Amino acid sequence: MRYLRSTDPAFEAAFAAFLAAPRGQPADVDAAVAEILEGVRTRGVDALLDYARRFDRVELSVDTLRVTADEIAAGVAATPADILDAIRFAADRIGTYHARQRPQDARFVDAAGVELGWRWGPLDAVGIYVPGGRAAYPSTVLMNAVPARVAGVSRIAMVTPPGRLEPAVLAAASVAGVTEIWRVGGAHAAAALAFGAGPIRPVDKIVGPGNAYVTAAKRRLYGIVGIDALAGPSEIVVVADEDNDPEWIAADLLSQAEHDPDAQSILITDSETFAAAVTAAVDRQIPTLATGETAAASWSTHGAVIIAPLDAAPGLVDRIAPEHVEFAVSDPDRLADQVRHAGAIFLGRYTPEAVGDYVAGSNHVLPTSRAARFSSGLSIYDFLKRTSIVRCTEQAFRRLGPPTAALAGVEGLPAHQRSAAIRLQES
Repeated sequence: MRYLRSTDPAFEAAFAAFLAAPRGQPADVDAAVAEILEGVRTRGVDALLDYARRFDRVELSVDTLRVTADEIAAGVAATPADILDAIRFAADRIGTYHARQRPQDARFVDAAGVELGWRWGPLDAVGIYVPGGRAAYPSTVLMNAVPARVAGVSRIAMVTPPGRLEPAVLAAASVAGVTEIWRVGGAHAAAALAFGAGPIRPVDKIVGPGNAYVTAAKRRLYGIVGIDALAGPSEIVVVADEDNDPEWIAADLLSQAEHDPDAQSILITDSETFAAAVTAAVDRQIPTLATGETAAASWSTHGAVIIAPLDAAPGLVDRIAPEHVEFAVSDPDRLADQVRHAGAIFLGRYTPEAVGDYVAGSNHVLPTSRAARFSSGLSIYDFLKRTSIVRCTEQAFRRLGPPTAALAGVEGLPAHQRSAAIRLQES
């Protein structure tokens, strides 16, 4: 964990070095992923089954790839009532939030008499990658599938690594409107969604987090299909004054540290005494966590405490451009309103980032690795397309035709020029 003071003459250099330190940089996997993608593209389901045998150590067939309706129903039935209630509660809030984002179609006639407009429509098919392995992620299902369903996507195909399918994940898929589930993971699952493989038909866009191989696959597949983003390790900045309970703030920092050894948790405070209390609380809490080993590695390697005036916090946050930022201060809006670069902002002492991960309603799929400087979190817009609409009357074309011909001529495109000029001659 790094301890930085804004009053230190070396602060700027130390802060810049901290921001530049690599996180989550795996060994080169691109060549391996390229081979896997080509295998699925050329050999289809045979390659998919081979990779499942090789990487997942399971024997699958064309008939056992798909999770059956009976298995899904059994998963829903096996989900404890309180968990099922929480899933439905979260899905309802996520759906309501994203429904408010729905854009409107428009048509208008401008001063030249040209009718212009746009219309929005959903993608036909979306693939959702849901990680497996160490934990079950029903929230990942909800955050990716519910906005797609709200947008009107008719086919939502979910892929998840083979093995035991957690009942809560199956329940979330059922509640969220997932239309099909396939027991396949890794780069080969992304390839199957992009190219199709046997019974798995291709989709138009792939969303959802995954490991380095999945991320590399999504990068290579972009253009063949759309993707949401290239996810990096999770991160949080907590801006807190000394009026907070140090145990609360420590828990908030660890809520991201427990995700991944490369996750990053940063405290910005104006109180040295409070900073010491929080770091002591972090040290006390880590051994109590089942994820303590991961959290300890993250905090030790990538964590930071920054002592700075609270008025300096927005500027520091913008330079970090974090996935999440909490303002646990007496007037959070005053500081938060100055922030331009953050995936999600959490206001006040009773708004921990964890509520955003699950039930607030906003999406928890957010830009990482400083991508908040130029991108946004997952939303309904990721599952919609906008189509432009143009109509010219003869009178309107007489206004647009001459400058169209002039610009086509200067660009050296005679067919474009003639397309406009020939109508001018006949009108």
